[in-house]
Amino acid sequence: MSKTVLITGSSSGIGKATAKLFQAKGWNVIATMRTPEKEQELNKLPNLICLRLDVTKSETIAQAIQEGIAKFGEIDVVINNAGYGMVGPFEAAAMEKIERQFDTNVLGPMAVIKAILPHFRAKKKGVIVNITSMAGRATFPLYALYNSTKWALEGFSEALSFELDAFNIRIKIVEPGVIETDFAGRSADICSDPSLKDYDDFVRKASAGMGKSMTKGTKPEKVADVIYKAATDKNKKMRYMAGNDARLVWFMRRIMPEDWFISILKRVLIR
Repeated sequence: MSKTVLITGSSSGIGKATAKLFQAKGWNVIATMRTPEKEQELNKLPNLICLRLDVTKSETIAQAIQEGIAKFGEIDVVINNAGYGMVGPFEAAAMEKIERQFDTNVLGPMAVIKAILPHFRAKKKGVIVNITSMAGRATFPLYALYNSTKWALEGFSEALSFELDAFNIRIKIVEPGVIETDFAGRSADICSDPSLKDYDDFVRKASAGMGKSMTKGTKPEKVADVIYKAATDKNKKMRYMAGNDARLVWFMRRIMPEDWFISILKRVLIR
């Protein structure tokens, strides 16, 4: 019997590449997105259904899980991939945008996990893969809000693993570096306030440094390979890095004193 995976944020980038990979590997795929009626590629694949799921709307989460189980019998793996990023000075961010950042990147995955846990507990097995970022291990200028959500998701995932172990439910964390996606165009938002002129020089320098550092990235298909490995291996490993930049950042953070590491980031990223 084929296994079934539910993936959030499947309309593009990592989510779409992951849906295609699992389907090619013989899995049943529940590819979820906010507007499945616009999808023109995934809905043509066998053993794959596109369903509406907005991680900020709990009723759509419950409905997608219910429809997926009705279609395929059960769900074996849930991949929390949907994400939204805010870039810019923290002081310039409106509170409603800060709330949206946390609603999508932290409360959204929590809501998906809370909804799937009764099903996994009843089966006494299941895998939850949370897509964080190298920004969940290291901080970057202008990314204070995005960083904070990814650090929160990292801590939540690790702590949750203790209480789910008894039910044979495994938590996996995939940490991509810079990815060749349209994240900046579709899933990112710029926070700015014309009245906050004091930040202009810093924003100019940091934007130039960050822009140069993000000119090349790992292809979504490569990240999908790592996600598939995380979802299907049988060991106790929790964290999986995707991309050489993510590996380098973590290696530097591990071997260097914290003040050295932050000093290097400042020199490289704020020009």
